[in-house]
Amino acid sequence: MCRRQSDPMPENTTSGHRDGPGTPWSPFRFPAFTVLWVATVISNIGTWMHDVGAGWLMTELSASPAIVAAVQAATTLPIFLFALLAGAVADIVDRRKLLLIANTFLSVVALLLAGIVYLGLMTPALLLIFTFAMGTGAAFMAPVWQAIVPKLIDPPHLGSAIALNSVGINVSRAIGPALAGVLIVGLGLASPFAVNAVSFLVIIAALFWWSPAPRAVQQVPAEQVLGAMRSGLKYTLNSKPMKATLIRAAAFFLFASAFWAMLPLIAKDVLTGGPGLYGLLLGSVGAGAVSGAFVLPAIKRMFGIGGTVFAGSVGTSLVLVILSLGSSQVLALAAAALAGLSWIAVLSSLHVAAQTALPDWVRARGLAVFLTVFFGSMSAGSVIWGQIATHTSIETALMLAAGGALVFALITLPVKLKTYSVEALAPSSHWPEPVLMAEDQIADGPVRIDVVYKVAVSEQGAFMAAMKDMRASRLRGGGYGWSLLRNAEGEDEFIESWFEPSWTDHMRHHSRVSEEDRQKQLQVAALHSGSQAPLVKHWVSGRR
Repeated sequence: MCRRQSDPMPENTTSGHRDGPGTPWSPFRFPAFTVLWVATVISNIGTWMHDVGAGWLMTELSASPAIVAAVQAATTLPIFLFALLAGAVADIVDRRKLLLIANTFLSVVALLLAGIVYLGLMTPALLLIFTFAMGTGAAFMAPVWQAIVPKLIDPPHLGSAIALNSVGINVSRAIGPALAGVLIVGLGLASPFAVNAVSFLVIIAALFWWSPAPRAVQQVPAEQVLGAMRSGLKYTLNSKPMKATLIRAAAFFLFASAFWAMLPLIAKDVLTGGPGLYGLLLGSVGAGAVSGAFVLPAIKRMFGIGGTVFAGSVGTSLVLVILSLGSSQVLALAAAALAGLSWIAVLSSLHVAAQTALPDWVRARGLAVFLTVFFGSMSAGSVIWGQIATHTSIETALMLAAGGALVFALITLPVKLKTYSVEALAPSSHWPEPVLMAEDQIADGPVRIDVVYKVAVSEQGAFMAAMKDMRASRLRGGGYGWSLLRNAEGEDEFIESWFEPSWTDHMRHHSRVSEEDRQKQLQVAALHSGSQAPLVKHWVSGRR
């Protein structure tokens, strides 16, 4: 769970690191974070080499822009399809074991792909199948990696840790593509896939080294996968900051996907280059992103998190315009660096907004919903821009994407992004345990909770406004069928009702009520005019 300052040290931190956020590099004080970060960078270098190899291999197998863009879609579609399932699993099972299984699967798939390419047996359809399989493994890893970050450091360092993860991705992006271009020219197209297969072994070794503390013993039975998926969706869709994050993400990634989907064809057809130029373009993206990490703190202080997302969207629109003109390779490399800076500005800001909007019990599922929107927008955009380029031209597709990115950045600018402190989402544990009949008299069925309020007529406007937030709070905790009714025979009496699937689910709700929820409940309780606290009743299905 998210930790208050008085709670014990979180998992995988070393004693003595109770200081404030410090420098952007302060997460490296924590050995577990450092080892996993380095291993991830090495593995990501292999992944970027793989992506360059797959993108360029498809240009050799097919000249159709739609087929080439389908490589990007096949990479991102599995995360759209499976991220929520993966997030639910990650919130239930041992996250370390799940990461070990996923990385082993990816290593085997990459090795098989290298062998088929080396033997000259690859076809466009087979490449898309292998790409989809790699994307599926990544789908089961992504929410887990995101969810374990707060367990590797102290809470004040979370923002820096997320930024460093983005830096790590872009360091690998700066190295991997350029190295892939050299290997493809020198050793052939099979070499990037073989190196990628080996790179997963580094992650596996780091995971074997890592010894996370065991999870706390739960007072209620673990959730089932389908129920966990449902509760993750309910929380996310009833969280204002998460909904704002998802809206801003969809508005950006749908149009930014044109850059990634079209980049192999930009290098080959628009700029008349080879795999070396493609690798340099991706390397320039990585270099721009890494350099952006040094200026982002100042940008965020100046514009705020929402303004930073807007600035990154404008930068991406400018990049797409420059590339559509195709005037020179040098200008294209400069535009690619701007693309990297814009990308990290948007992505890191949205990740911070999502991470800080989620308590620990639902973090992997909530981040999975974010990743679903992220990669769903990327997949849909890749298909859309590929089709437009096929029926018109690459330059036309880029120009349309540039216009769309700018228009939607302006439309969604009023949607405010918000970040929360760790304390706000920490469990408050303030709900008293209900006094029950014998538990063997409670059937495994729905539970209804009623809360009776008395509110003076003069306070009822404020009460009704506060109950809107209360409704969202009840639904985030797993409730459904929420209602607020007024007593027709007494104008000062109201009854709030909602249902939960079972008594076990209601007990989970008890453990999940946050400090932010408690503050909202105190606001409502202050408007209650009765001599005692609001009356709470639980209605259960009884056994015969």
